[in-house]
Amino acid sequence: MPNLSTDALFILVKSLEKGEKRNFKLYVKRNSASADLKIIQLFEALDKMKDYDEEELLRKNETLQKQQLSNLKAHLYDQILASLRIVKQNENIDLQIHEQLDHAKILYNKGLYLQSLRLLEKIKTLTKQNNQVTYLLQVLFLEKKIEALHITRSMQDRAQQLSEEINEANKRLRLIAQCSNLSLQLYSWYIQHGHARDEQDRITLEALMQDPVLEEVKSSEGFYEKLYRYQCYCWYGFINQDFLMHYRYAQKWVDLFDKEEGMKQIETAQYIKGLHNLISAHFDLKNIDKFKETIAVLEQYSNTNIVLNNKNNLIQSFVYLYIAKINQHFLEGTFSEGLKMIPTMEQKLKEIELYMDSHRVLVFYYKIACLYFGAGNAEKTIDYLNRIIHWKVNLRDDLQCYARLLHLIAHYELGNNEVVAYLSKSVYRFMAKMKNLGAVEEVLFNFLRSSIQLGGKPAFDNLLATLQPLEKNKLESRAFMYLDIISWLESKIQNKDVQTVIKEKFLAKNNLTAS
Repeated sequence: MPNLSTDALFILVKSLEKGEKRNFKLYVKRNSASADLKIIQLFEALDKMKDYDEEELLRKNETLQKQQLSNLKAHLYDQILASLRIVKQNENIDLQIHEQLDHAKILYNKGLYLQSLRLLEKIKTLTKQNNQVTYLLQVLFLEKKIEALHITRSMQDRAQQLSEEINEANKRLRLIAQCSNLSLQLYSWYIQHGHARDEQDRITLEALMQDPVLEEVKSSEGFYEKLYRYQCYCWYGFINQDFLMHYRYAQKWVDLFDKEEGMKQIETAQYIKGLHNLISAHFDLKNIDKFKETIAVLEQYSNTNIVLNNKNNLIQSFVYLYIAKINQHFLEGTFSEGLKMIPTMEQKLKEIELYMDSHRVLVFYYKIACLYFGAGNAEKTIDYLNRIIHWKVNLRDDLQCYARLLHLIAHYELGNNEVVAYLSKSVYRFMAKMKNLGAVEEVLFNFLRSSIQLGGKPAFDNLLATLQPLEKNKLESRAFMYLDIISWLESKIQNKDVQTVIKEKFLAKNNLTAS
């Protein structure tokens, strides 16, 4: 994992592509005096370093003085960003609009009011075509400033028209802000806790969804108003395990982009996230055909230039594609086959570790651990679960809890009875503290403690009979999303591998035969 204290400039330099580095050097040489070219020396020194070490940097570059280093680094950081702005300008509509706004302000400052107004009119059209409401408001305020300070005679009813346009833009911005705030609150709740744990969680979430903005925004035709409204219901359905609601609004989310194709280039990350949620919804509903179909859409889109030429989009599509492919192995019971992906995933995770957020890494570790468990490799399961258990960041209480529970089950599989007996008390206390201790978990803990002495098929039969009714209980079904306990028990009773049991159920459900 990346060290969060790693030097920001070093990370920026390491993030640059070959062409971006070449462009930076040309930019600096063209725009800097010879005395400033020390920043190129600093740049090249940082580029050659594998890990940031300031003492090593100064030792190998004697012309760089320690007292100058702070200022040099700040200057280099600014120059890299300035050079990137030139290269990336055509890729971002907001950068293009920002530049045109700068031009309009320059024209205004030179006293060329009418030229500035003509340019602002063009920018206004551009903002409306691309749903850039924040920039639209900036355009309108500059127009209002010019009209208020100078007699332009541009339109007789200009004051009234500008007032109406500003009021409409302000209304839209308020709705977008409030709806996106609610969407963020719901998503943040999920990142912290995972799925709703009990009735109190459901009450808390329901209170959030009583926000009047959801009703107010319902009649809006704006792209962002619709997007954030769909996201709110998408997160709400997912957290509450209302998978039909999750599916409906994930589909609306993706359909919104299909209706406004141009927004895929402007909000690429949001489109990719929408596809990810739609794939997740099909996974939870076990819609295998639609699940595969949507994965194919994401895979095809991940090979377009807009994804390949943008590191953020590239990383996001990689993360969601591999999560989807792991989930496909979970659905089909092909865990051993899924293990073949792990070396590639590990290598890619290492390459992008500077950019990966902790939440995504935790999800990967848990899913890889489940792959190994399904394939019958309890030792490797424990290795990956230990990475989660020893994590220092306070994220995903749910994964922290169920990683510990699966960790116990993996030790049970290995016959490490003393470890199970020793750890079960602390895991029980941990899950109770995190409010992740429901009827399913209580039954499992009792089983793990007692079956060490009793064991045998009757114990598994009794546990299966106890758990099966709870699988249909909305408040207890949460545990089955993290651990396929039923299939594990059936494998013990039938004396089969877990993946064999899951594969047989998958084939039977879909009227397929084993190949």
